[in-house]
Amino acid sequence: MKGNFNKIKYQPWFRTCRRICGQFIVPFVIFQFIRTLLLPTVFDVLLLAVFIAIAISIYFDVV
Repeated sequence: MKGNFNKIKYQPWFRTCRRICGQFIVPFVIFQFIRTLLLPTVFDVLLLAVFIAIAISIYFDVV
């Protein structure tokens, strides 16, 4: 059940942190993807999955 939730209720520090992360996540994903293609390890694949999940959550306003 979805309640009455408004973006304006976010704290200012959280909105600032989210904007900064939104600017840096795409280069991190690209770099990690290239690194995973060259030297695939379990850690690299998991880190790439985490970065992609963060990018999706930021750009689709999940959080």
